[in-house]
Amino acid sequence: MIKIIALYKYRLRKQLTQAALAKQLNVTPNCITQWESGARRPNIVMLKKLAEVLECTTDDLLEPIES
Repeated sequence: MIKIIALYKYRLRKQLTQAALAKQLNVTPNCITQWESGARRPNIVMLKKLAEVLECTTDDLLEPIES
């Protein structure tokens, strides 16, 4: 299982609002909010798009969940 840990950090580094990032990815700003809060996770295709837009790797955005 994975969770997004750095989406917020990388979004701010690119000086993007949630709305601006959502527009680039063709999703709603609420979707970005849910990903950043951990309420939902993007699918693998969207994860790749996030990494491209934020100019980072998918590994940068992921961290294993420790039980």
